[in-house]
Amino acid sequence: MPYIDDMIADKPALRGLVNWLDARLDIKGPIDYQFNKNVYAPTITWTNCFGGISFTLFGVQVITGILLAFYYQPGANTSYESIKYIMDTVHLGWLIRSVHAWSANLLIGTVFFHMARVYFAGAYKPPRELNWIIGVVLMLLTIIIAFTGYLLPWDQLAYWASQVGTHIAGTPPLAGPYVAYFLKGGEDLTTATINRFYALHMLVLPALIGLLIGAHLLMIRRQGPSGGL
Repeated sequence: MPYIDDMIADKPALRGLVNWLDARLDIKGPIDYQFNKNVYAPTITWTNCFGGISFTLFGVQVITGILLAFYYQPGANTSYESIKYIMDTVHLGWLIRSVHAWSANLLIGTVFFHMARVYFAGAYKPPRELNWIIGVVLMLLTIIIAFTGYLLPWDQLAYWASQVGTHIAGTPPLAGPYVAYFLKGGEDLTTATINRFYALHMLVLPALIGLLIGAHLLMIRRQGPSGGL
């Protein structure tokens, strides 16, 4: 693999930008190291693609979620109407929302298959056990972020599904009732609930998932991919 200077030798503008950044941030060394790092990969099959597909779908979720946030208005009296506005009036709004919804469903599936592959291939064993734990947490956060997004349209299906979900969250002893109260922002599903779910869905959970994905990829890069099935 060529070094960064060889790659941009015939691109004066890009070479000037890279040199300017390198003088201030010393970026050439880390880039050269990554481009020329040998990664031991004993057996790579198509099943190894589920992790990359999941990462791509998460990127789709982020981009389409930002576009939807331009028009979505959280609130008991505004959520449903804003969704209708996105679907019926915003240019290609129906497409953006559909991509967001379907990629969320596909994301859960690909994360599940990725975890299943890791488990059955024994890739959770040392020295990758910490990465396995991060993967389990990422799968749980993926399910939670999907659940928090389910309420946001504020239609009948979203309302009653969230009623069931928050009831389940409140069933564990001791902490359960407090978790349910925190999620609802009170005793019932109201505007406070929508605002809390929206904050979790748009701010808290994506930030946590992004940080964990970064740590996940860093360890994969350092340890190399595991053998496939």
